[in-house]
Amino acid sequence: MIRIVLAEDHNIVRNGIRSLLEDQPWIEIVAEAINGHQVMEKIAEGLNPDVILADINMPELDGLSLTEKLKTFMPQIKVLILSMLDHEKYVVKAINAGAAGYLLKSISKEELLFAIQHTAAGNKYICSDLSMKMLARLPVHSSSFDSDQTSSAQLSKREKEVLALIAEGYTNSEISDMLFTSRRTVEGHRQKLIEKTGARNTAALIKYAVKSGIID
Repeated sequence: MIRIVLAEDHNIVRNGIRSLLEDQPWIEIVAEAINGHQVMEKIAEGLNPDVILADINMPELDGLSLTEKLKTFMPQIKVLILSMLDHEKYVVKAINAGAAGYLLKSISKEELLFAIQHTAAGNKYICSDLSMKMLARLPVHSSSFDSDQTSSAQLSKREKEVLALIAEGYTNSEISDMLFTSRRTVEGHRQKLIEKTGARNTAALIKYAVKSGIID
């Protein structure tokens, strides 16, 4: 069970996120807050969540400031920043502040669930739209994974198929339909791809696919 706090000052947005998550048997929404101060108060009272979904812009104490405080006092709590801001500089600020990930509010339910699982397990995650945008700005020769892993990673035929579809921008649900398998199976393949290639995010996975010749 992953215990989650929703920190978002807009009721409609917060209620929408809750509706996406509350039907998942492996998620428990343990608290809601409209700013970072409320989150810190709840933690001071003994609340110990695994993941906090925090809006980057909140009154009194915003998502980045909250993340910095938690990095100092409760580093085991993972913070996923939610934002409408799609510029790379905000991603960098969030990661430097200690965030486990950065998500645009336009992401799909499937990607949100994957991001929660991935970061709760101790990994970093940047949503696919931002990863693609950042990838486009990187020089072709740069790498986000270890070169030894690039040459040694042994991928199965199905993992290569999943990787190729990820690189083409398909969601986990779309990939499961195309490969006639379950979404959970696709999520498992995606996690194994990350582990085998040493990639830290979707952009790095795509770069691996290009460098290894899986896609052109």
